[in-house]
Amino acid sequence: MAQAKAAAAELTLGVAAMPRVATIDPRFQSYNIEMVEVTGGRFWKPYAVAARPDAKPERFAARTPIDLHDDRLRRLAAALAPAYLRVSGTWANSTFFADSDAPPSAPPAGFKGVLTRQQWQGVIDFSHAVGAPIVTSFAISAGTRDAGGRWTTEQARQLLAFTKSTGGGIAAAEFMNEPDLPAIGGAPEHYDAAAYGRDFATFRAFMKDAAPEVTILGPGTIGTGADAKALFGVSAAGIDAVSYHHYGALSARCSGDRTAQQALSDRWLARTDKTLAFYRALRNRFAPGKPIWLTETAETACGGNRWAATFADTFRYLDQLGQLAKAGAQVVMHNTLAASDYGLLDEQTHLPRPNYWAALLWRRLMGTTVLDAGVGKQPGLHVYAHCARDMPDGIALLVINNDWRMRRRLTLSAASQRYTLANEKPADGNVQLNGSTLALGASDQMPTLNGAPTSAGAIVFAPATITFLTVANAGNANCR
Repeated sequence: MAQAKAAAAELTLGVAAMPRVATIDPRFQSYNIEMVEVTGGRFWKPYAVAARPDAKPERFAARTPIDLHDDRLRRLAAALAPAYLRVSGTWANSTFFADSDAPPSAPPAGFKGVLTRQQWQGVIDFSHAVGAPIVTSFAISAGTRDAGGRWTTEQARQLLAFTKSTGGGIAAAEFMNEPDLPAIGGAPEHYDAAAYGRDFATFRAFMKDAAPEVTILGPGTIGTGADAKALFGVSAAGIDAVSYHHYGALSARCSGDRTAQQALSDRWLARTDKTLAFYRALRNRFAPGKPIWLTETAETACGGNRWAATFADTFRYLDQLGQLAKAGAQVVMHNTLAASDYGLLDEQTHLPRPNYWAALLWRRLMGTTVLDAGVGKQPGLHVYAHCARDMPDGIALLVINNDWRMRRRLTLSAASQRYTLANEKPADGNVQLNGSTLALGASDQMPTLNGAPTSAGAIVFAPATITFLTVANAGNANCR
């Protein structure tokens, strides 16, 4: 850090003239609680703290159902509102909804898990308590199908009816989770685009009749190949919004080979835009004008790498939000709120990780009107601009210096409040805001997230830091 070199060029930001380029959903920043967390079951096992970095990690561990009435969990989730709560994931494809007061002790034939009324009521209560409407998907495994292998609506009908009967609601739904991974997801053998298209048509007709207020998302695929294109093509006419998933790679649990040193690289961060470009092109071809939702994303698939729980991944987290907002994506759902290594919160203690604090700053500072900061893509420096949240005529900037060695300089013609996230050891579990480590206080009191007054003129951004800047009275007509 001390030997960092200053960037040769100095850029000037004219906040008053930044044009508007997009508007995002007020619930743009959202999150997932996996269905298997709600029901209990086997999920990605967190890395052992004391294990050697080169030790082969175990894939799964049994877990009890998440306590959605936990005070800390609710308080921290509520601080991110408004948001969407997506309860889905691979396990949801094979989960039986037990619509009775006496749920079975084991899954019925054709299912792998059981969701009880009490557990789903917990989801509904949590949704109300934290200001996060529910997004979900439905079971599609063998237990939902008739003798001809066609999907039937009974399980979905029961879940919708129970939800409504208890005062709950579902804001949006995908038919199934990741139909381009049918074998992993519990679909019938040889399940292909034709079968998916047939089932999706049944799903859409059912939803438009039983729950016309629910936004239909699809296809919820994770790939960028021929299978994803085919699935998109057979369902695009029936969706209200495009949904897709993005993981830039697999974690070490699933034989991924990424290292923490790559976490800040421009090449790694650019994968977000490449995947969006693929789905945007499909949208433009098959569903022009439909909004785009990224309904599942994190550091890597299979629970994340060790550094997914550290400040090293915050560069990916915030750069992804900045890129996608500027490109006009409407919703981004992080996986997960509090499970495995990629959770915003530790799954045992529910204490915040660095990405949670980043999410909280985004929520408090970045509004829904997206501007062009006027700084083109360049290695090591990513700059995003929005109208500030709850600050009429204010501008909020996000400046990411993802260069490990080089300082960066920007000139701002107005005074600002500065919020810099940093850690001299990005791969540990803490993060500092303007030099002070962020942590909950007594009785889980939130720390005060104050900015540091910063004069107009040149601002220096240290290597491997992330900075929010807010400018009051910016004079930008888009923000009045």
